[in-house]
Amino acid sequence: MTRPETDTAAVQQAAQDNLWLHFTRHSSHADGQVPTIVRGDGAYIYDIHGKRYLDGLSGLFVVQMGHGRTELAEAAAKQAQELAFFPLWSFAHPKAAELAQRLAAVTPGDLNRVFFTTGGGEAVETAWKLAKQYFKLVGKPLKHKVISRAIAYHGTPQGALSITGIPAFKQAFEPLVPGSVRVPNTNHYRADEITGVPGMTPEQFGRWAADQVGKAIVMEGPDTVAAVFVEPVQNAGGCFPPPPGYFQRLREICDEHDVLLVSDEVICAFGRLGTMFGGQKFDYVPDMITCAKGLTSGYSPIGAMIASERLFEPFKSGTTMFAHGYTFGGHPVSAAVALANLDLFEREDILGHVQRNEPVFRATLDRLRDLPIVGDVRGSGYFYGIELVKDKDTKQTFNEAESERLLRGFLSNALYDAGLYCRADDRGDPVVQLAPPLICGPKEFDEIESILRSVLTEAWNRL
Repeated sequence: MTRPETDTAAVQQAAQDNLWLHFTRHSSHADGQVPTIVRGDGAYIYDIHGKRYLDGLSGLFVVQMGHGRTELAEAAAKQAQELAFFPLWSFAHPKAAELAQRLAAVTPGDLNRVFFTTGGGEAVETAWKLAKQYFKLVGKPLKHKVISRAIAYHGTPQGALSITGIPAFKQAFEPLVPGSVRVPNTNHYRADEITGVPGMTPEQFGRWAADQVGKAIVMEGPDTVAAVFVEPVQNAGGCFPPPPGYFQRLREICDEHDVLLVSDEVICAFGRLGTMFGGQKFDYVPDMITCAKGLTSGYSPIGAMIASERLFEPFKSGTTMFAHGYTFGGHPVSAAVALANLDLFEREDILGHVQRNEPVFRATLDRLRDLPIVGDVRGSGYFYGIELVKDKDTKQTFNEAESERLLRGFLSNALYDAGLYCRADDRGDPVVQLAPPLICGPKEFDEIESILRSVLTEAWNRL
């Protein structure tokens, strides 16, 4: 549906004059043409001029069930009429209680305690604060540090940003919260460079990468390290899956040093990898899960930190309190939408759908390997990254100026103009990231591949 011309002009002028966009160079919209999305339908979105695009990123790794689901909108409206808002500060309300119980029923191990937030960064912030207070309560007050991986993104609040491993995102806001330590990530495509040891098998690299966490704990002092934060599949840098055995070894290391393993599943939970929680895909049980995004398919904001019974134990009696919370954490409307979203997951067998179609999605993207600019295709479930290179034989990447011209100067706009909304990213080596709605199938995969093939071919010809 196209808005009237006057409406279109007014909206775009308002966006230009008053809207402060997130993670955006506003100079790129100096012409006043801010891309403006007005509606969605299934796997597609439509801009203010009526042009259709395949949503190859689920909004922002969020819209699992696709756009325009009336069931979710109706759940929100019904709840807003009944109880639009009440906080979880010393009070409960039915939808939050029901959602907490439902999540506890599908988490691994004894992760039964659900602390609601309004987003992923808040969930990560919550997990670090809980780790610090927990160790104080059990007589280990020096344990406060966090270990995370290079290039990993964990959010924008001050604590979550400290845990983030992307220096460029942090420099403008330093000094940040002290106590965050970095270790290598699991990018097997770059394993030779990361380890300095050529030819490691995936299993060897997984053992090596996990052992670097153990060495960091020992170097910092096990009595000072509270937690390790890792994503099941690392997002920033371009979808790094764990090598075989990585998480099993990491669990052993954390147990050996009494360090909490936090699985940051803000992207990887709720079907993105074909399992309800990402850790289930790779057979490990963390001490905490942080999640958000897909819990409501984006129809209302919510997040959560889910903790094991062990971590809740010191708070069960006496005067002890976790002095932490958010006004809108566990919002009744968001909780109702999340419950309706989980109902859709079951009714439409979304986890089974992703598991059945993951090999098809991977095979479709693998067809792009014949292009000279495509160095690697990696990921899991409906979550993939395509790394771009100058030389496939040497894996030579692009320098900073070339990345600027390739990604921001051409690819981002060219993909969008060709009808595909996705992410061209250079947090690390240049990649194109894909995470379509979980309702997608072979038809949408072929459309993604066709657009990528055309645009990446043109990008190579422009080099």
